[in-house]
Amino acid sequence: MIQRIQTVFLALAAILNFIVYFTPVYDKAMSDPQTWIGYGLAIALVLPIILNIYSIFLYNNRPSQISWIKISALLQVIALGFGVGVLLSLGGFGTYMWDEALGSGLIFLGLLFQILAIRNIRKDEELVRSMNRIR
Repeated sequence: MIQRIQTVFLALAAILNFIVYFTPVYDKAMSDPQTWIGYGLAIALVLPIILNIYSIFLYNNRPSQISWIKISALLQVIALGFGVGVLLSLGGFGTYMWDEALGSGLIFLGLLFQILAIRNIRKDEELVRSMNRIR
């Protein structure tokens, strides 16, 4: 399980989503008078964490693992939308907004790691199919 690179990618995606809770973009979202923005960001971050960790343990069933990661990536895109929305509501990307941009960047990196995990799972699936043809 841990010897596969996609396991590392999924773990990194989950860790990056967890780190977003300690960035200023999350603090700004939770302090927003429109409380649905903060709760939406929190839910859109915790669901991919759970799905990524669950997907790590589906290493024997690669098609199912890919489908769960795709659902997680969709939720990650929603979280990225919330993060960018909070960043733009603060006044856009400027000189003093590096801390807030870091939170949105971590969400994007989590999405990137999920895409890399899907790519590597597909490569494993192709390798298994080619080995079955050889037999």
